[in-house]
Order: sequence, then structure tokens, then C-alpha cells
Amino acid sequence: MGAEGTMSDRPEPLRLGSKAPNFKAETTQGPIDFHEFIGDNWVILFSHPEDYTPVCTTELGAFAKLEPEFSRRGAKLIGLSANTVDSHDGWIKDIDEISGSKLKFPIIGDKDRQIALAYDMWVANLCDLRLATLLTT
Repeated sequence: MGAEGTMSDRPEPLRLGSKAPNFKAETTQGPIDFHEFIGDNWVILFSHPEDYTPVCTTELGAFAKLEPEFSRRGAKLIGLSANTVDSHDGWIKDIDEISGSKLKFPIIGDKDRQIALAYDMWVANLCDLRLATLLTT
């Protein structure tokens, strides 16, 4: 699949009851095999186009504060952003500072967007989409 993620090479959409695609990736807490990470739990996978964006930062901070409640209910949290793990390490410090949280869940490094593309979470021309939104609103 190319970096652009055209309509012809998009994966089948995930539906309730379908099995999440497995992947191996580097995270802020070391390498993972996604299915092994899931185990017998529910998982909330956050996908973000970039580190340090205001909405993504506050969203992850809010969920970091709620993580103990999710854990108590058998749900794990994991983030994904189209940046490197090194970038994520700095971003986590920013998230904690801005939100007053202590983010403990891993964030996946997906610089090449291969995981986001496999999950059909990436808009091919995101910058064009944002520009169009700004121009039409």
C-alpha cells in the first residue's frame, strides 16, 4: 500500500465483531505485538495525525486521568501518532504539563502511517482537507 492510501488500495472497514488487524510496532513503552497487548481486554486505540496538536494533546491528557477507571473495567488505552517514538516522549511531557495528568499508556510510533492505513484511519491528503475546511467554514 502506498503512502497516499488511495481508494483502490484501502483495507476493508472494521465492523463490530471483526477482528482487529495485528501489527508489531515500537511504542513509548517498547515493542509490542498488538494482539498480545490486547490479551483478554477491551482496547481503545487513539489515532492522531501529529504530535503536539491542541485537540490531541488535551484528549490524551483527559484519558490519562481516566485510565485507572478504564483499567478497572478491563479496558486498555493505547495511542498512535504519525511521528517517531522519540517525538512521542517529548509530547507526553507536554501532555502531562498541560493537563496535569501522568500519562502511563503507550503511544505507537507510526511515522510511515502503515498502521493508520491498515486501520483506514488516515486521510490521504489531510493538509488539503484542513485547508478546504478552513476555506469553507
